[in-house]
Amino acid sequence: MEQQGEYMRRIADLMKEDRPREKALANGMQSLTTAELIAILLGSGSKGESVIDLAQRILRTSDNKLSNIAKRSVRGLMKSFKGVGEAKAITLLAAIELGKRYRDEEPDTVPVIRDPESAYNIMRYQMENLSHEEFWALYMNNAKHVIAKKKISVGGVSATVADVKIIMKEGIENLASSLILVHNHPSGNLVPSRQDDDLTTRVRKAGELVDISVVDHIIIGRGGYYSYACEGRL
Repeated sequence: MEQQGEYMRRIADLMKEDRPREKALANGMQSLTTAELIAILLGSGSKGESVIDLAQRILRTSDNKLSNIAKRSVRGLMKSFKGVGEAKAITLLAAIELGKRYRDEEPDTVPVIRDPESAYNIMRYQMENLSHEEFWALYMNNAKHVIAKKKISVGGVSATVADVKIIMKEGIENLASSLILVHNHPSGNLVPSRQDDDLTTRVRKAGELVDISVVDHIIIGRGGYYSYACEGRL
């Protein structure tokens, strides 16, 4: 027979108005806690543990940060949390990815790069919590409106190789007047490497040949960024 404590943790034993789906219907999704939102995605708990308890355990183990959950792979979630199978792990990570893409959607007005902070804000949610390096380029017209945003390369935990020819090709095809280079350092160290310096120089020189100026090279880490332009290095 199930113990009373375990029995009371079942979601079916909660007051109707406290059940996540019912709360969402009555008061909107914004009324739910993060754990309740995760519980809806998971759908069910595990033996002796309600879906709410499972969601709270996942959050607690992740320091109550969705960004820490996002760093895990499907297999990593399955291995770390008893009661999370492949379907639950995929559903949870898919929802987080949708949230990232929602943040990344361009607003009704075309983004304008007024300063390094503007470029950082366009890319930060997409890059600051990655566990691997990615290299992107923002392409702009004469009015500094962003006309294209392209992923140039994906690498490992400590490096990615960006091809200058591809960077320039994208700029030419989009008739860009200028561009901003953006990549991340998963380690959180914002100091540019010698390779970063070398690539910046090579892209700048290549841009001069086709009349596309390199406005900045931004390195994104957790909670901050480094700007070559701000440091007077362009």
